[in-house]
Amino acid sequence: MMGKRISEHYTEQLEGIRELVLRMGGLAEAMTRQVVQALVQRDGSLLPEVRSMELQVNKLHVDIDEACLEIIALRQPAGYDLRFVTAAIKINTDMERIGDHAINILEKTLSLLAVPPLKPLIDIPKMAEVAQEMLKDALDAFVNGDVDLAQRTIARDDIVDQLKDDIFLELIDYMSADASTIPKAMDLILVSRCLERIADHATNICEYVIFMVLGTDVRHREYPS
Repeated sequence: MMGKRISEHYTEQLEGIRELVLRMGGLAEAMTRQVVQALVQRDGSLLPEVRSMELQVNKLHVDIDEACLEIIALRQPAGYDLRFVTAAIKINTDMERIGDHAINILEKTLSLLAVPPLKPLIDIPKMAEVAQEMLKDALDAFVNGDVDLAQRTIARDDIVDQLKDDIFLELIDYMSADASTIPKAMDLILVSRCLERIADHATNICEYVIFMVLGTDVRHREYPS
């Protein structure tokens, strides 16, 4: 009976880590969505909530690391469980960095809202949409141990990269034609780079999912078929 209770508590600890990761992921998604909405709609009233969510993300960053280290120290997990906890630690770091990128976008948004718009924003919302979908699917892949979804999500990173290149080339044209547009154009270029990095972190999460399920490290390699 004692062994059964210990086993049940261990399972609850693992599930608790999963729930914390999901909560943090939901906040990272919301931060990205809301800060881009503020930029596109030129609505600064949306930004204070983004800063509030960052505080929650930072707290969860610490809580998840502590929960993972505790279970490693006290339970000494092996096999799939160890890979799950290891993946959770790495995913935790990527999601905290996604929150940081959302705050970087927030800072650029404040600058851009203080001046007239340079141009209608078309590709940046597209980039944000793909990056947000990648993050959501990466977290779904983690929860469900879905390698196929992880691989499909990784493939979409090329879409984000292409949109970033398109934005860069278009804004170079603006700056070349009129030097007064340089500050605003540079802010938009930095926003696009932050969105690219968010997609990169979603890709990292997918790679950790593949490692968790298959025990195969696919970083810097071809993905398994």
